[in-house]
Amino acid sequence: MFSLKTSSNLHCPKLLLVFFTLCGCLTAFLPADSFAKVKSSRVPRPEPGLKIVGLSIAPTPYTLGNGPLQFSVTVQFPKEVNGDLILEVTSLISSPSKTSLRFLTHRQPVLIPSAGNGELERSTVSVELAWDGQDHRKQLVEVGTYSYEVRTKLLANGEKGLRTVMVAWPKRGILEVK
Repeated sequence: MFSLKTSSNLHCPKLLLVFFTLCGCLTAFLPADSFAKVKSSRVPRPEPGLKIVGLSIAPTPYTLGNGPLQFSVTVQFPKEVNGDLILEVTSLISSPSKTSLRFLTHRQPVLIPSAGNGELERSTVSVELAWDGQDHRKQLVEVGTYSYEVRTKLLANGEKGLRTVMVAWPKRGILEVK
């Protein structure tokens, strides 16, 4: 009986050694790409009806203490827009380290002019956002490179408050602060 236990104990380390050797050979000879998850091909999303068709930033480069930095955003509405919606235009300005950031926002009701010929036209509106060069702590930012992201969306007043109806694709970029 004692000899049976001894012989089974000797086979266990040998089996483990064979198993790990086989695993090592498989990982050495199989390419690493075969283990990677394959990304499924998706159909591209259709462009939303709400669009940012124009964005201008002045003055560039921005110098601290010489007035505000102006974001002029031109937004194009979808062909069919309900008149009781609210347009929200926002901009996030952040430093590369994300330690200094500022969020600008503007909301206004959507006013759609009536077309004279009876056709629905895509109307546009211009919105101005101004940045005073201060961060979220109301302190002047440091000289350097900052990134910005401008977003716009249509909001509807529901029973639980404002809810998002449509979002435009954002516009991103870099601005220099001197």
